[in-house]
Amino acid sequence: METRALNKETTDKINFISFVIPTFARTFKMNKQQTYLYLKKYGGLDYLFRHWWTLHTEDPYWSMRDLYKICYKNGGIK
Repeated sequence: METRALNKETTDKINFISFVIPTFARTFKMNKQQTYLYLKKYGGLDYLFRHWWTLHTEDPYWSMRDLYKICYKNGGIK
């Protein structure tokens, strides 16, 4: 089996998303699995994958707010 190392951008993206999911969960009093499914269902994960580079430079408060707004816009908890 061939082993390949992940490039820095991929590793940074994984680290950021691994930080965002539990942070979102704590902020909105959900568990991590619920959070992942919620973000996936309402477009939050797609938003994270597309804009992670910009989001990771912001204060986590603004990232949580942006994710909430995206999910809300797409039918999430109102």
